[in-house]
Parts: sequence; C-alpha cells; structure tokens
Amino acid sequence: MIIKEIRTSLLRVPYTDPPRTGFIVTENIDLVVVEIETESGIVGTGHLQPLAGGMRTIEMCIHEMMKPLLIGEDAREVEALWRKMWQASFIQGRMGITVMAMSALDIALWDAVGRAAEKPLWQLWGGSGAPLPIYGSGCYRGLGHDGMIEKAQNFVAEGYKAIKMQVAHIFTHDEDVANVAAMRAALGPDIEIMVDVNQGWCADEAISVGKRLDEFQLSWLEEPVMADDFEGYHAVADAIETPISGGENHFTHHDFKPFFASGKVPFLQPDLMRGGFTELKVIADHADRAGLKIAPHLFPELSSHLLSAIPNASWLEGMGWHDHLWVEPVLPKDGMVTPPNRPGHGMDFKPELFSEYTYTG
Repeated sequence: MIIKEIRTSLLRVPYTDPPRTGFIVTENIDLVVVEIETESGIVGTGHLQPLAGGMRTIEMCIHEMMKPLLIGEDAREVEALWRKMWQASFIQGRMGITVMAMSALDIALWDAVGRAAEKPLWQLWGGSGAPLPIYGSGCYRGLGHDGMIEKAQNFVAEGYKAIKMQVAHIFTHDEDVANVAAMRAALGPDIEIMVDVNQGWCADEAISVGKRLDEFQLSWLEEPVMADDFEGYHAVADAIETPISGGENHFTHHDFKPFFASGKVPFLQPDLMRGGFTELKVIADHADRAGLKIAPHLFPELSSHLLSAIPNASWLEGMGWHDHLWVEPVLPKDGMVTPPNRPGHGMDFKPELFSEYTYTG
C-alpha cells in the first residue's frame, strides 16, 4: 500500500442550524478535506473543521511539510508515519497548525488501511460495534434562557438521555445559575445535564459559580478555565462536587500529561483535529491507566470507532453539524449511535459538495 498521491480540497458549506455560541459567529462549515491514494488504488479520506480560520495555512502545511514525508511510504505503517511527521516538525513547532495537518493525514491513513482490509476501524482495533451513548449538544448560550431549554426539550423528545448547555461569556454569574436551575426544573431529575463554560471563567470564578451549581447534579462542568491553566483546573476540581471535563483544545497526549498525573479531571475530551486517531488511541490508553473516561469532542461519526474499541468510553457528542454532508449519515436513535459498519471510518462526503461549495475565503 504505497502512498502515491495526497490531495486536498477546501469547502465552505452552510450549516442547517448555525451554532450560537456567543463568542464565535459563523454561518458556514469550513472543511479541509484530505485524500490519500495508494498505488493499488485505495483512497482514504480525512477532514478537519478548524472553526476559527487557518484553512489555507493548514493546507499549505500538508503539502509543503508533510506530503514529502509520506509519498512513497507504506500507508499501513500509520503509527510509524505519525512518528516521522512528529519528529520532522520539531523546528516549526509540534502543536497548532502542524498537528492539525498531521491529524487530517492520520485520519485518512487509517481510513485507507480499513478500506484495504475491508473492515471498519472499530473491528480493526478489536471493538464490538455495539451502540454507544450520545448526548444532545448545541443548547447554545446565544439562544438565550428560553431557547436553550427549548433545544434541550427537543433533544429529549428525540430520545436523548443527556444534553449539554452553555454558560459564561454573555451571561452574568447569577444568570448562569438561574439558567442551569431552570434547565434542571424543565428536564427533571432523570436527564443528565452537562454544562460547558468554553474557557469563560478564571479559577476563582469557576470555584464560586461551580459551588452554586453543585446542587443541580450536573454530569460535568466543561472547560471551566483556559486550556493551559492546569493549576486552575485542579483547583476547581478540588473545590467543587461536580466532576470536571476538558481537553478539546489540548494537542496530543503530551498536553494531557497533567491530567493523567493528577487524576482530577475524570472526563477527558480529546479532539480528532488535535491528534488524529493515532494520538486519541494513545490518550485513551493513558487515561484508562489513570482511571479517566474518554468523551471525544465533536466528530461522533469518526469518534464512535475509537469509543467502540476502548475500555474507558464515556459519551459521544452530537450536534448534527455534518449530517447533511454525508452520503450515508450516522444518525442517533433513542440517544444511541451505532458505529459505521462500512470499511475504514465509513464516511464519504456527498460528491456534489466539491463542485458546489468550494472555499474562496
């Protein structure tokens, strides 16, 4: 399976339900799509959704820095190719853009390996393929008090057993507490509620507000402080009863080392864009040894393969952002998602996207 060609496409496709996070305004899904083709004709795909720009920068990194390292190599040696890219990117920096470029390629490589073996990735990795729990994310703070509750109730009506709402940024602390209290009252005691701060507080704020939120029996308080404030994370975890989660803005297992060492953040949320499948498998292994659960950020269609194959799986995150982009979407049923049973990661973008929604930014 010798790598013959690497191609990229940039897409900008409208959301069906644009996120109203209160601090990022976007009406479109920006995607970097990578195709890796082998001499035997196998094509694997990977993609990123950078969220805050950098599309052409990532694409340039793929072609200028990474592509020369991979052409002519055996696509089956995925972990070795990750190490090769990692070692070669030391001077330019091993996080940020370089890891995002590596991650897109890593996803494509694993897809190619699975397609060549005619097995879904979860099976290739020894998983069960059984349905996995998914929570309804997208009760955006920008929807306001009533809008967040309405969105959550819609999720529950669709069979979800857990939802995630947002706090901070555009709300006062008192408003946050009132919103969470109203959400719990509206949903009752049997629906799990996660609360996402999106790095909107300092540690002192997170402790103060977190203590007020403890009474509402939350499943977790997510990203209560900035991603690199590990001391803050641990201080909050020590001070409040609600479990802490985080990790979507951390790159590779190296960024997670303080969490592995402390064991104080019981739910880790690695993002495929910041490590690909290869690093997420490493993160999951370290987390398991530390007694921590994995609840990946976004990309449930792809992340389901990982959760199906690890012993410390928690939740998938469901926003439905990409459902209208796939030839065969993976849709939740009664709050559960079944990993794709097609070879590789099993997800193909609709062909017409590449002619109708070319990125021009």
